[in-house]
Amino acid sequence: MTIAAAITRPQRAQGRGHLAAKLLDGRARIRELYQEGAAKIRLPETFDASMEAVIINTAGGLTGGDQMNWSVVAGPITRIDVTTQACEKIYKASAGTAEVTTTIEAGANARVDWLPQETILFDRASLFRRLDVDLDETAEFLAVEAILLGRKAMGEKMETGLFRDRWRIRRAGKLIHAEELRLDGAIGALTARQPVLSGQVAFATLLYAGPLAEAYLARVRPLLGGHAAGASAWNGKLVVRAAAADGFALRKILIPVISALRNGAPVPKVWNL
Repeated sequence: MTIAAAITRPQRAQGRGHLAAKLLDGRARIRELYQEGAAKIRLPETFDASMEAVIINTAGGLTGGDQMNWSVVAGPITRIDVTTQACEKIYKASAGTAEVTTTIEAGANARVDWLPQETILFDRASLFRRLDVDLDETAEFLAVEAILLGRKAMGEKMETGLFRDRWRIRRAGKLIHAEELRLDGAIGALTARQPVLSGQVAFATLLYAGPLAEAYLARVRPLLGGHAAGASAWNGKLVVRAAAADGFALRKILIPVISALRNGAPVPKVWNL
């Protein structure tokens, strides 16, 4: 083996996508759009003043060492709904950790709904995900992040690996929500424990930050009855946690809750049951 062959490493996927929108003639319009590498952004036609953005990883999944960066900026009085074309798949990592970083800004009286489809973690996957959000004093923000520990219908399960999830939400520069999740090592054994997931392999967090948090709580709690889920609202934010036996069961919980937090509007069209 030559020296060159010995130091050859697999090519890594990288991508960066940026979208900024402004209000023009009563509708959200593109102010800035940038795409690089495996990151693509598509903007389906909408029939109201909002903008819908579908982000796509053309690499078809991520593994150790891959990096994706997304940024979304909603100008004053602008609404953007962001989703993904499909579930993001995180494959076994032979070395390194996949990193996905998302930054979101919402201006005065703007609203951003961050609604990606589920992230599927395969056995021995390694992922570090960051979400950083800066909100104007009058802006609204809705986010959902859902995780599947393998594909149960395919007989797959995540037994070992790494998953880190870091959220930082700020309003007018002040930190209003922070969380850190780390599942490391023997994840299958850890999540089987009752205080963790009690054997469930699908789980999600939803966050709404805005003036309607307390009012939305009364709508959301009845939707969670009979499920491994709960909701709380305080200091202008509402947080929902849910767990389920598989992705289908989790979607049956999430879709009505997301719709309630969108004043009855449906989830993006690319979602389905």
